[in-house]
Amino acid sequence: MNLQTETPQAPLPHASGQATRSAARWVPIRTLGEEHRAQMTAHLLALDNADRIRRFGHLASDERITHYAQGIDLERDLVFGVFNRRLRLVAMVHLAFGAAGAVPGGGAEFGVSVLARSRGRGLGSQLFDHAVTHARNRGARTMLIHLARDNAAMLAIVRRAGAAVSFEGGDALAELPMPADTLGSQIHELLGHQAAEIDYRLKLQVLRLNDWLA
Repeated sequence: MNLQTETPQAPLPHASGQATRSAARWVPIRTLGEEHRAQMTAHLLALDNADRIRRFGHLASDERITHYAQGIDLERDLVFGVFNRRLRLVAMVHLAFGAAGAVPGGGAEFGVSVLARSRGRGLGSQLFDHAVTHARNRGARTMLIHLARDNAAMLAIVRRAGAAVSFEGGDALAELPMPADTLGSQIHELLGHQAAEIDYRLKLQVLRLNDWLA
């Protein structure tokens, strides 16, 4: 076994409970439910071969991706998404908790995918911060991120957050310790949820209006 471990860098402010500022513009991140199951599946199936390897650790077939998307436990786990103006799901996060849920001392596992045409806008970083907030608000003390060794963008994000990163072959595992939730982190989650809901409904109304005018 060829296992290498990095010493984590100093964590970003969000990992210590303080607010962060991003150079990227704010992006509405919506919590996904059962009504979005088909869009989640379509999003993952739209990943090309390289992105499937980065997301799943192997070249997942359409059948396996469909089985995975249909099997996500939306009662236990959290799934977040970013929609474009046409309400296409262009980025998605699956925050998976243990079978018993996020309990003190427990952890959460983070998986993210962003369609190629939507990269370069800071979506990965904002989705990561969003997931960290929700995980700590549910009692998770550790976040695990499995990723490919050549996924430079995500490696940079987790390193800046203060995660310890280990490598084995072409795979990497990042482990990010998190503090307990605070009133500030709970309010941040609530406000983000409300803003994303408003944004989604506005986009939906615009689409309906355009269809009516057409």
